[in-house]
Amino acid sequence: MSPSIQRQDPPYVQVVTHIRNQIQSGELKDGDAIPSARRIVRDWGISLATATKVLASLRSEGLVRAVPGIGTVVTVLKEQHTSARDRFQTIRRTGRIYPANEAARIKACEVVSAPGQVADALGLESGANAIRRHRITMNTETNTPVSASVSWFDAALAEHAPRLLTAERLMQGTPTYIAEQTGRVATSGRDQQCAAVATEQEAEDLGLQPGMPVLRGRNWLYDQEGDVIEYGESVTVSGRWSTYEYRLAEDQGA
Repeated sequence: MSPSIQRQDPPYVQVVTHIRNQIQSGELKDGDAIPSARRIVRDWGISLATATKVLASLRSEGLVRAVPGIGTVVTVLKEQHTSARDRFQTIRRTGRIYPANEAARIKACEVVSAPGQVADALGLESGANAIRRHRITMNTETNTPVSASVSWFDAALAEHAPRLLTAERLMQGTPTYIAEQTGRVATSGRDQQCAAVATEQEAEDLGLQPGMPVLRGRNWLYDQEGDVIEYGESVTVSGRWSTYEYRLAEDQGA
């Protein structure tokens, strides 16, 4: 079915979002040509000026570049950081958790005594057991690590969701798997990020020297009752952009 313009967002924003989603889901891969301005005009029924603005916006985000004699093509996504929010939204939209040029390797799955921050995040008693899933995300084109993350869960989940303790990828993502096994559905999340320097463990995971700059993050995923299903901690190499979109209130009066 052909795409069509809706009226809740400016037309160029809708087209940009559509193409961005195609890139992030892997439908459009590195080096693939995206529609020309004139093709966008025909497909979407918008003006040439608006279509030109679409391409400029995608270039400004680093998602595409102009290639003489070819047109506008998808740029290598090595500078795009896939945050927890991005992964969860990608699952909902495509059923896949990582972009086409990335894949995760599970480094460890175990039950351990929850550190204080983890126990607090999961609502557990101090020292209670928690499931720890440690993964490294690789760029499959360069075979280099781009991020490392640890997901934490209440150890009681293992009774109904035993694959959380197997060192294999859950292709549908942990939130979907937990929902399938327990009925607890992820309905909201919260992310935090800060600049930091790599610890020894982070440096080992990412192939860096300890003390090099990294972007560290943590996230909370909540179910329909407001309880935390998953608490995550992550770190990614420097030079990767996180992108967030937001809407400001239309009424700016008093």
